[in-house]
Parts: sequence; C-alpha cells; structure tokens
Amino acid sequence: MKFLVIAAFLAAATASAIKDEHTVLIGKDMLVNVDIKTKEVLCMKLLNFILQPTVYEDIRDVARDWDLEVNMDKYLKIDVVKKFIDFYKMGFLPRGEVFVHTNEKQMDEAILVFRLMYFAKDFDTFIRTACFLRERINGGMFVYAFTTAVFHREDCRGIILPAPYEIYPYFFVDGHIINKAFMLKMTKAATDPVIFDYYGIKVTDKNLVVIDWRKGLRHTLSEHDRLNYFTEDIDVNTFFYYLHMNYPYWMSDDVYGLNKERRGEVTMYGYQQLLARYRLERLSHGMCDIKMIMWDKPLKTGYWPKIRLHTGEEMPVRRNYVSLINKDNLKYKLYVDDVERYIREGIMNGRVTRRDGTVITLKKAEDFENLARMLLGGLGIMNDDAKVIHVVHLFRKLVSYGNYNFDKYTYIPTALDMYSTCLRDPLFWRIMKRITENAVLFKKYLPKYTKDELDFPGVRVERLFTDKLVTFMDDYDIDITNALYLDNSEMMKKKSDYTYVARMHRLNNHPFKVTIEVMSEKAVDAVVRVFYGPKYDCMGRLLNFNDKRMDMVEIDSFIYKLDTGKNTIVRNSVEMHDVITDRPWTRRILDNTIENTGSVDRVVNSYWYKTRMGIPHRMLLPLGRYDGLPLQFFVIVTPVRTGLLLPTVDINIMKDRHTCRWSSCFDTMPLGFPFDRDIDTTHFVTNNMKWMDVFVYRKDLATSNTVKDIDTSDMVMKRDDMTYLDSDMLVRRSYRDVMMMSSDKMLRL
Repeated sequence: MKFLVIAAFLAAATASAIKDEHTVLIGKDMLVNVDIKTKEVLCMKLLNFILQPTVYEDIRDVARDWDLEVNMDKYLKIDVVKKFIDFYKMGFLPRGEVFVHTNEKQMDEAILVFRLMYFAKDFDTFIRTACFLRERINGGMFVYAFTTAVFHREDCRGIILPAPYEIYPYFFVDGHIINKAFMLKMTKAATDPVIFDYYGIKVTDKNLVVIDWRKGLRHTLSEHDRLNYFTEDIDVNTFFYYLHMNYPYWMSDDVYGLNKERRGEVTMYGYQQLLARYRLERLSHGMCDIKMIMWDKPLKTGYWPKIRLHTGEEMPVRRNYVSLINKDNLKYKLYVDDVERYIREGIMNGRVTRRDGTVITLKKAEDFENLARMLLGGLGIMNDDAKVIHVVHLFRKLVSYGNYNFDKYTYIPTALDMYSTCLRDPLFWRIMKRITENAVLFKKYLPKYTKDELDFPGVRVERLFTDKLVTFMDDYDIDITNALYLDNSEMMKKKSDYTYVARMHRLNNHPFKVTIEVMSEKAVDAVVRVFYGPKYDCMGRLLNFNDKRMDMVEIDSFIYKLDTGKNTIVRNSVEMHDVITDRPWTRRILDNTIENTGSVDRVVNSYWYKTRMGIPHRMLLPLGRYDGLPLQFFVIVTPVRTGLLLPTVDINIMKDRHTCRWSSCFDTMPLGFPFDRDIDTTHFVTNNMKWMDVFVYRKDLATSNTVKDIDTSDMVMKRDDMTYLDSDMLVRRSYRDVMMMSSDKMLRL
C-alpha cells in the first residue's frame, strides 16, 4: 500500500512542485505538516484533464493500492464508508456521462462521495481517498464533491482551486470555440491563413493557440442577448457556482458546523444582489425591470445556450413563445403551486407546521434564516440523508425540456440545470425574481427601522465623493486546454503539445476610490456600508427610497475605528470587501512553458491568500452609457452590533469561517440593512448617512480623450456580427479594402 509524502523537505517541496510538473508528491511515507502550496499543487493535479484518467503516476499508484475496507479506521464515521461501498457496488453514474446538478439520483451519489472525503481523519487520508475516487467515479461528480470537500474541510482552508472554467471549459465557453480547438488539435495547428483570419486564430512560436471568441456567426433570439456580456461572463457564473459550493442546500446536519451560520440569509442575499446588479445592466440599455415568471402565459423569451457538452450533445435551445405547462410537467406545476401556497401562507400566518407536527415561526427578524432555507433547501433536517424541498429546483424542473427523463443517466441538461450555466438563461433571472419576492413579502411584515436603529449618535458623515467612474470592454484569455483530450505521446509527457485559449470580450472598469469624511465625538468602532443604485427608472422618472431599495448594490462593508474629530476614510475599489482580482492560470504552475501573454501577466499574487468566492473588481460597475448613467452612491456608518437583532447567530463563528460574506463577518444586522425593509421616509435620513449623485461613463475609442493622439485617416469602423459592443473598434484598412473601394467608385462612374 502506497502512502503520500512530500518529495523533499517541506520548505523546498512547493518550489520544486511549481518548477517541474513531473515532481512526484506521493511516496511511501505519511503526508504530514504539508504547507498550503503543496496542497494546492496536489489538488491541481487531481483536477487536471478531468475527462481522462490522470496522467500522474503517483496518483495512479495510490488509486490502485488504496483499500477502503482495510482503512475504515481512518475515517471519522465508519458508516459513511460502508454506505458508499454498498452504493458503489450497485453502480454509480458512468464515467463519460455529464453530471447534472439538479438530478436527484446523481446528487445523492455525489453527496456520498463528498461525505467519504469530508470525514477523512486527516489530510493524508483525504488525499488518498481523492486519488482513489479520481480514477473510479464520474469526472464531473468528482469535481463537484472534491470542490465542496476542499471548501469545507478545516485542513484545506486557504487552498485555491483551479477556476471552474479551466477544469471544465464546456460550461463556460461557446461550443464553436471548443470545435475550433478540436480542429486545431487534429491538424496540429496547421496554418491556413484564410481560416485563421476569419476565425481570429493565432499560433505563437511557443505553441500557444489563441482563438478569438468574437469571431463567427452570433445566434440571437431576443433583446436579452444584448446582456450576454454580463449573463455569460465567466466570473459572474463562477460566483454563483461558488455561492452554492460554500452553502450547499443539502449540507444541513449539525456535524458540518453550519447551523450557527447565516447560510440561508447569505445565499438569499446573494440572489438579491445579483438581481440588483442585473437590473442596473438593463438600465444601462434603457430596459425596464424583469418580471416574475408566470406559468399560464407563453414564454416570449427563448434562449440559445451555444454550449456543446463533452459527450457531443448540445444543450437544448428554447424557442421564443413556448408554452411552459404541458402534459409531461403538469405534476410539477401542481407540486409548485402547493409548495408556494404553503410558504406564503406561512409568511402571512407567521408560522408553518411540518408533517411531524413541529412548528417553525416566521415572525421575527431572526426567522428570516428559516424562510431562506425553506426556499433554497435544507431547513430543519434531522440528518443529511433526508430529502429537502428546494423551490428553485422545482421551478427548474417545471420549465425544463426533458422532464420525462429526469432520473435517467442519459439526461441531457439544459442551461437551467447547472449552477455554472443557469445565469446565462434569461428565464432563470425571472425565477430568481419570483423566489426573492417571498423574501420581500416576509420583510413587509417586519416593523420599519426606527430612528434609533438607523442613527449613530455623535457620528456625522460630512462628505462622500468618488473618482470618475469609467467602464470599458477589454480582452481576456481563458485556458480551455482541459476541454481537449491528450493522445498517448502527450500523456507520457503529462501535458498537451499546445495550450489552447479563448480570447473573450468582457466588461471592465477603471479602479476608483470612494472617500468618506466622518466627524466623530469619540473614538469608537463602526461598521461602514457602501451602496450604489439607480436615481431614475427606465422611463426617466425619479425614484424614491422605497422604489429603489431592492436595486441597491452593496459594494463594500467593513469595520473602521473612528478617532475623535475628523476621519477621512479612503477605500480603493480593488481592496473592497469580497472583491477579487483575475484568477490566475493554473497551467502556469503546472507547466511553466506557456507564453506570457498580456492577460496572463495580470495575475496578482495576493489573490492566492484571499477568499475563494468574491465579486471580480472589473464587475463592480454596470456598463453605463457614453453620456453617463446617473446613479447614486450611499454610505451609512453604524455602531458594531452583535446579537442585537439576530441574537441566535454566533458572530465568533461567522468571523472564524472563511466563507462569510458581506457584513455577516462582523455584524449581526440583517444583510442589506438599511434597505432590506420598507423605509419610513419621515425619519430615514440621519446624520450618519450620506447620498451622492454620480455618473458611470462607458469609454469608447471614438469618444476617448486619447483618440486625438491616434491617426485615424486610414481607419474604418469595424462592424462585428458577434455583438454590438464591438462597434467602437477602428481597424486599419487593408490594401484589398482600398482596391475594392476604388473598384466600387469606378463602377458607379
């Protein structure tokens, strides 16, 4: 039986692992006192080329020799091991199939896999178990269970996993890009100037293949496709995927130590914040608010996912004006109606009674946690084997296309079925709208905040101002090499001969600072919350406090020690709470032969020590407009409150957890305070808060201040069919274009 060990001394192990992808991290001795970087390299090796058996001999050796039945004493719960073995002998999801997040049968199996890794007594046993599973179970299921285990094991704290779009690019990159990568791999990147120019393909002298995502025909079905730069953004979808990984709906047992966290509230607030951010993108285009989904009306908005799975199947296309209810999903419609009625009546009555007779109250502020878990799954479960009602999953089933085939391994997922793709579909935003309206209804029954709850005696916000807020579209390269298969020679070398990247066009914004000037009569700790939201609606009408409170985006919250007198607080946008930079290319660590392109060089080392889940800095602001999108910034400074409104929450546990979000890390006031409840406008404005009007400008080459320094006499406006956002690109006229223009003039004469 082989064991895991560091190849050299711990101080040198990480450096050697990073410099040489052939470094063997698995030997014959126990893996103890492992540093964080070595753990990360081990995890990267387990997740690399997930569609194939691992290329690393040390992982294969451990996978071959590890015996679960012999090593049951190395797990905290023996029954977990026994149950996994019993189910594994019956047959798991076959390797090669697509693992679907909403498939109950597949999720039950994934939970068994997670528990096997989670209850390993130490990191050594955990890695052995992961190696054992890596070679035996479905790749997608392994990624899901392994990622969740790393997120929740204490000995894995601080490990940064490869970005999900690098592990399995199929869910994040359009199918035609994957197809071009396969074409190039089959031809060994043989140069075809015409094809390369049309598709925007470049091959460097260091075997880096760049495929321009913007090239080719763009499929659109509705006006919502104008927002695909946001809904299909890789980091926005990664945020939602990691939100689930941090707070899985099925992880509800006391043994996981999550009962004293505000996991239900945090997840619901994540939904609400995404909706608020989405509405501001719509406002940038003059589009009005989204409406809740209605079952009895045809769905006007279709969606073309453009996603091809590794099995060769395409994610189904939903056409425009499709009927949602049919004979195959009527049973889910009845079930959804019953569950919604049960929950909304419970909100209005202030209590719900479960089948076992226990009563759950829904009256006080702290009861919001119960409601959130009831809507998003995982409420009041005695053990994590119990089934939970997940309203969002019920909605997904109702509007899915293969509802007659849900529990089969041959099920082809829609975009709605995966946490990594559901935000791409405009229908999911309407589902989120309907879910969050239940939370809004609950808050309506809570009393409005009093002046004492809003005010901070002795503290006055004198001034609030920001730098100029400017957004722009830039390019970014995504490593999609793991979407392709290695041949025998490449497996021997443990790497692909070429590195394939997709060059995408994405939203970005210039760094900016928010400056807050505060006068305090005494030295005291304070919580500072910074929001921004709309000033006018889509019709140009001025919004009052209550009109826009659900559209306020919280971009920063932090504790600040106020000194007596004047305090000048400066917050840089790249240092705001829960804001992350670009995720690094993990292939740079496993293979240092990659050419350093511009996007790769923008890796910030500090990312490795920050939270796994966060809002990317480049997405802090909405697209804006050329002439400026009018918004309002808002700041409120309040005392640090622990246990005031949510006395059941253990703030010390929240501080200790690496997954806490927004102000839940240091304050027990409800998330979204003071906009989470209806506002009494007669006493809402206090000295400790401040509003400020701002504009968000979209930078364009044609209107940029630097355009005067560029000779544009021989340039023409490039019209790209991919997206209207590229209409601002000026390109040099080619000799062929000039000759064609001359020929046209001669013909007209």
